[in-house]
Amino acid sequence: MMFRTTAILTIATLATGAWADGHGETLRWARAGDSLTLDPHAQNEGPTHTLAHQIYEPLIIRDQTGAFEPALATDWAVSEEDPNVWVFNLREGVTFADGAEFTAEDVVFSFTRAKSEKSAMKELLTSIVEVRAVDELTVEFVTDGPNPILPNNFTNLFIMDSGWAEENDVVAVQDIANGETTFAATNANGTGPYTVASREPDVKTVLEANPEYWGIGEFPLGYGRIEYTPIQNAATRVAALLSGEVDFIQDVPVQDLGRVDDTGGLVVKTAPQNRVIFMGMNMGAEDLDSDNVEGANPFADVNVRRAMNLAINRDAIQRVVMRGQSQPAGMIAPPFVNGWTEELDAVQAADIEGAKALMEEAGYGDGFTVQMDCPNDRYVNDEAICQAVAGMLGQIGITINLNAQSKALHFPLIQNGTTNFYLLGWGVPTYDSEYIFNFLVHTKEGDRGSWNPTGFSDADVDAKIKSLASETDLDARDATIGEIWNVLQEEQLYLPLHHQVLNWGMTESVGTEVSPEDDPKFKHFTAN
Repeated sequence: MMFRTTAILTIATLATGAWADGHGETLRWARAGDSLTLDPHAQNEGPTHTLAHQIYEPLIIRDQTGAFEPALATDWAVSEEDPNVWVFNLREGVTFADGAEFTAEDVVFSFTRAKSEKSAMKELLTSIVEVRAVDELTVEFVTDGPNPILPNNFTNLFIMDSGWAEENDVVAVQDIANGETTFAATNANGTGPYTVASREPDVKTVLEANPEYWGIGEFPLGYGRIEYTPIQNAATRVAALLSGEVDFIQDVPVQDLGRVDDTGGLVVKTAPQNRVIFMGMNMGAEDLDSDNVEGANPFADVNVRRAMNLAINRDAIQRVVMRGQSQPAGMIAPPFVNGWTEELDAVQAADIEGAKALMEEAGYGDGFTVQMDCPNDRYVNDEAICQAVAGMLGQIGITINLNAQSKALHFPLIQNGTTNFYLLGWGVPTYDSEYIFNFLVHTKEGDRGSWNPTGFSDADVDAKIKSLASETDLDARDATIGEIWNVLQEEQLYLPLHHQVLNWGMTESVGTEVSPEDDPKFKHFTAN
């Protein structure tokens, strides 16, 4: 075993030497959609974070298995003097891509920026009341009560150079929901393994090895150049892999899994993803602007929401639309997440007659028409899922006008509260229900509820959500989580569809395993 470890380290050292000299292998990477911005705090979205992870770094990272790994922090712990303080010791000798030294002041700046009003990351930091630099390599996070899981919230919280931000007038976070473009949206200066050589949004981004990266010698770093090409069309994306135009695609279409896996020199790797796909409804408005019901909101009636839930045949979606590559869901938490239970996730069998009876009881026996908003380049078979759901709802009299478009146009509808019925997928990088509640359940106000356009607002639920950040009795905390889930299930706040399954396709020379976060970190890849 000692010999094998030594051999691996020797190979890694030789590989990273070539990588640092700019002569490492090139990885040609494709997926359905592009990153929405290079501003690391402007959008809380998977593909956006994935690109950011190659350029910027957080204090703590999750490796390809989902386990914690030190990044810009080497260790962290609750202060021995004050249970309301977490102490993070920072990595020495780290520089940003432009040569500026990484210090505690950059951490203070980045977290302050990430807590600001326009930040998409602020819900992760609600319990923090102060971030302070003790010295150049020590940072303290002061919370409004002991927070036992605070580090869980930091894995996608990227650190920017405060000086670079000030020099380029990007101290403020890009207002992406309202179409703002800033210098930070198209340029980057991080501490990560790669730098941005060129970027043409939705066309191609080229990353090159950072020769001063602190991790040289610690990670495989099998690729010195990354060429990232978003390819929305599924058939075109697969054809690019089959023809050798690309080496690695994250989202192999379910209908092409066998074709790819049976092709010599190619392999498909599959794993459950930490993500659930669901529908959301605007239940809070007095009237909807995209339906044919005058002076009333059909979604405001819980029986309508329950009828819609009963009408959806999740097994049929799994079998026909997803070709078996999904797990039907009864709640909007993936099985990875603290708070998930088999009982809550149990799926009701589709019952059209029962659903019709609920529609009749609600006064909508003749049905109604409403618009459904759906992305067509974000989740596996997202538009096809919406089409299937539309057909199923049609069986109980709900006529759907489907509006399918790019995620760049779809997500602002949710963030700005201008959609009444929509598809969304949600991953949980903290592996804890509090993350779901802060973004999707809490009343949309202040630093919470930014992805909750449902209009759901319950003061008691809000108070319970806030209590989770400072409850140190984990059994009591889990009990509160269960109480919140019971309310959400009873209210039918969302319509869960399924837990997503990941299928990565690649040449045999690409060495990696599937990350449950669907966020390949190329410093972990080997080039075989």
